[in-house]
Amino acid sequence: MSNLRRKHLNLRILAVFQSIIILILIILLVYVEFIKVPVETSVPASVILDNSKEDGEVRTKAVIEKKETYYQLDGKKILLSDDTYGEIFLPVYKDVPASTLDKKAMVTRNGYTFYKPDSKVTSILGIDVSAHQTSVNWQQVKDAGVQFVMIRVGYRSYGGGQIHIDENFEDNIKGAEAVGINVGVYFFSQAVTTDEAVQEADAVIDAISKYKITYPVVFDWELISDDTARTDNIPVDTLTDCCVSFCERVKSAGYKPMIYQNKRTSLFKLDLPRLTDYDFWLAEYGSTPSYYYNYNMWQYSCTGTIPGIFGDVDLNLSFKDYAAQ
Repeated sequence: MSNLRRKHLNLRILAVFQSIIILILIILLVYVEFIKVPVETSVPASVILDNSKEDGEVRTKAVIEKKETYYQLDGKKILLSDDTYGEIFLPVYKDVPASTLDKKAMVTRNGYTFYKPDSKVTSILGIDVSAHQTSVNWQQVKDAGVQFVMIRVGYRSYGGGQIHIDENFEDNIKGAEAVGINVGVYFFSQAVTTDEAVQEADAVIDAISKYKITYPVVFDWELISDDTARTDNIPVDTLTDCCVSFCERVKSAGYKPMIYQNKRTSLFKLDLPRLTDYDFWLAEYGSTPSYYYNYNMWQYSCTGTIPGIFGDVDLNLSFKDYAAQ
């Protein structure tokens, strides 16, 4: 065989080999892109053992494993008003339960609001207090018809990030317990990481461990509107992770967790489909709430008056009897 013929044969063999390689690569690409079914790797938030306490107490920390949920929508719209754009809308999540409360059954008399479906009051009247209410006559509060109180345990500073216990916490919880008012608690959070949220939950759990808590333990994270704060521009995922971490830590200690939030921050800053496992305390002031999704408590006024308390106090309704559970 001449050198020229041998060279041509080698080139043909090389061309056939290259064609086979290209064909295999094309088949693999088609398989990966169009045939292979992706394996679901995301699982609901679970917990792992994280921090053993004395006397056999074990607290757990949430494992944050999530999948994208921002576009799980059902086609409905939530209409809002904006100073720049006028009327704006947000699409409704299909997997976040809507409120089933009859807003026409909200009745306001003498400065107090009640939920009265079928001519029967089913809501429970409550207040929330902190060191801003300098002193409280708890017997007068109870005689005025207040059935539960949400007491601030403490707060994290929005500048330096230090945790502080509310200076009136002990007096408030002892006073409410002494007259038989049901008690829940909340922590004013400025957490910017899940570790900070767990730290806040632990501070609350330690502070309330010797008291009878019959209402929820609440994560109250708020934007600071009148000053520069460490929480400015916190990402949606980070804030949602903090909610989950606080609530799971509280739940692992045997308490009922809850998230407190106002309407706009809830809609703009929380990944709501990831938070449906937790009860919600809505802050929206007025005679009738307009919040679309489900809520279990409603803070309807920050300028209420109650006998036994000097100055303004927040007024709340609970649509669930937590003390009976």
